[in-house]
Amino acid sequence: MKDRDLEFLYEVGSLRNIPRAWIQHLATECASTLEHTLRVVFLALLIARKEGVKNEEKLIKMALIHDLAEARTADLAYVHKVYTKSDDARAARDQFAGTIFADLEDMLKEYEKRDSKEAKVVKDADNLDIDLELRELMELGNEVAKKKQPLRKFVRDKKLYTKTAKKIWDEIQTSNPSSWHLKTNKWLRVPKAGR
Repeated sequence: MKDRDLEFLYEVGSLRNIPRAWIQHLATECASTLEHTLRVVFLALLIARKEGVKNEEKLIKMALIHDLAEARTADLAYVHKVYTKSDDARAARDQFAGTIFADLEDMLKEYEKRDSKEAKVVKDADNLDIDLELRELMELGNEVAKKKQPLRKFVRDKKLYTKTAKKIWDEIQTSNPSSWHLKTNKWLRVPKAGR
């Protein structure tokens, strides 16, 4: 194995230490870039399957690398992006250089251009993960998350590419982030629990 391949793996692991920059505005703990990436992968698969996008291998790879450059550039919040621009293309080029993953650089360029179905689906997933996390934070009583809803509605109407993503956005707005564990409670699912 090349040294650069191991360095790359350590760098991927460092994404667990990159906080999402919007923590500044939400004033509460948020998912790390690595945690965000995992849910984006599953959101992208969900959207792709409902939209009939068949190349899941490409889609998964694209979702896995969509924010990889943040290991070098960090995450910039929506306010930061008004005043600064990170060189994600250079960061990605340097990340992939000399690794067995060098071929993924072209896929990242495709994602940034949004000129394929897979790229549009991954970007929709990237956006929807924000809405899922905001819904989770609203359940915890975060008032800033509630105040962001008009902006997120704008994103829904003007920035999402697929009909499926728009439908998921609508469903998120009335969803219960706790329903998955409340319905799977041992008292409901294990007949002899507590006896």
